[in-house]
Parts: sequence; structure tokens; C-alpha cells
Amino acid sequence: MTWLVVGLGNPGPTYAGHRHNIGAMVVAELARRTGEGFVAARGMRAETVETRIGAIGIGVVAPGSQKLVLARSRTYMNETGIAVGKLAAFHKVEPDHVVVVHDELDIDFGALRLKLGGGDNGHNGLKSIRSHLGTGDYHRVRVGIGRPPGRQDPAAFVLSNFASGQLQELALTIDRAADAVEMLVVDGLATAQNSFNG
Repeated sequence: MTWLVVGLGNPGPTYAGHRHNIGAMVVAELARRTGEGFVAARGMRAETVETRIGAIGIGVVAPGSQKLVLARSRTYMNETGIAVGKLAAFHKVEPDHVVVVHDELDIDFGALRLKLGGGDNGHNGLKSIRSHLGTGDYHRVRVGIGRPPGRQDPAAFVLSNFASGQLQELALTIDRAADAVEMLVVDGLATAQNSFNG
């Protein structure tokens, strides 16, 4: 069975460091662990890394390992579902084998929450994925970015860079979130939740 792991974000260097792109940062870390570079997936409106994952790690072909497709959309956030729908159909991935990594305003910066299904909580990327998969019953790795300070507009907050004082913790958070994705795929949701939800 193939797993599809999608890191949400907006494409291009302008958005690369934004809070809204933390999902894409996590998938980039997973790709780094494989030693492979992203390539354009023809007709998919995405870039992908196709690899294997199993008990001895990611990027290793071994008995019992599973196919893993890491993906970043080349669309803007509100059209992410186009790429996810095309990739899931092409690779014959059922929704319960889709993992979406995304930013979450309602979780403290640095905290993680893993779950299967649920609402979209105003997140345009999740709304788009639901509309193109026809269901919300996919796995989510929700990476906390915290609420904006004072009266800052949440839309402006997510489309801004992390504060310089957060960069060290950001690196640790990206690493932990990548670990959480690996554990979710290899060991199952309950095991990953017990280790990372907090």
C-alpha cells in the first residue's frame, strides 16, 4: 500500500519562510532524510519524491517497507486539493493513507497534534483537499504556530515569517513533526499520538 504525505504551503521563495508553509518545511525535511530531491510530477501540479519507508527508516528499501510519496503542491494554498486529488488518484492512494501536514493557529507554537479526520477549522488548504478527495477522513499532522499577538489579523500572521527568536525552536519542531509522520506511517496513528500529541 502506498502512502501520500503532503506538506501544505504556498509555492515560491516569497512564501518559503511563512508560518503557513510549515507543512511544506516538514515534508522538505523528510525528503532531505531520503537524500532525494523533489521533481515535478507531470500533470499533477505538484513536486514529489517517491521513496520507501519501513521499520529501519525512510529512504531504505527493505523487507516490509512501504512505498511513500512526499509531495508539495505547486498551486496556492486554496487550490491544494487539485494536486492532492490528482496524486491520490494516480498512485491509487485511499484517503486513510493520505497524511496532510499543516499549520494550526489553535495549537501553541511548537506543539503537535495528530488525528484522523475532523473539520477544516477555516483552513483553506484543508477545505480544498476535502472538496477534491470527497472526504475529510485523511490523517492530519497539525503543527502549532500559535495565535497572532494583539489584534493582528490571522491571515496576515500566517503569511509572515517566524520571529527570529523562534527559529531555533522551529528547527526542532520541524524535526519532531517529521519524526511524527514517520511513526504514523510505520507504527500507526495511536502509537504516534501517544508519542507526539502534547
